[in-house]
Amino acid sequence: MAARIPGFRLGIYVFKDAEIVDFAAPHGVFSVARRFDPELDAFLIADAMRPVQAQAGFTVLPNYGFADRPDMDAFLIPGGFGTRQEMHNGRLHEFVRSLPESTLLTSVCTGSWIYGVMGLLDGVAATNRKEPDRVESGPAGKVPIDRLAEIAPACRVSRARVVDAGRIVTAGGITSGMEMGFHLLRRAGWDEAAIAEVARVMEYQAAYELYRDDRDG
Repeated sequence: MAARIPGFRLGIYVFKDAEIVDFAAPHGVFSVARRFDPELDAFLIADAMRPVQAQAGFTVLPNYGFADRPDMDAFLIPGGFGTRQEMHNGRLHEFVRSLPESTLLTSVCTGSWIYGVMGLLDGVAATNRKEPDRVESGPAGKVPIDRLAEIAPACRVSRARVVDAGRIVTAGGITSGMEMGFHLLRRAGWDEAAIAEVARVMEYQAAYELYRDDRDG
């Protein structure tokens, strides 16, 4: 296991109609992990410094806008209905492309569509949500992971809960943000015992053990 990265910083993108659990779960993991390492940091980034209405009217205030260019070790794009618009958000694409190569590009659920449409998943493995909702399971719908294969035909689509392809790390499933949070602690150099202790404090230990090895890469 690599040495811990001091002050590991996770920037989480928030946008209109983002899935609440997708961004709240990894933020929550880091919040609890800070009890063991106060130098950890997680914060919200938006297109601009104004309130953002996620799904179901849940409104958040970002810590930074794109123009602030905050330093971070990982950038996370959550899923949600809003990803259908974000796939065409040129400002987001420019921001992602401007990040240093050392910054991990991560996503939860349908957030990986954005990396796919940008061509960043060509030749690498990635995942997406595997369970459809009522709209997606209808005649005109498409399960998100199948749409990922359509958006990024050169991607190796995996059904693992977390897929680590090096710089790009994706998680599939609305609640998989929990596993993404734990895996980012792993990428920050935390050992399994320390991560398991965070899961125990969160009373998530049984689920953590269930999903811990559901990884690709």
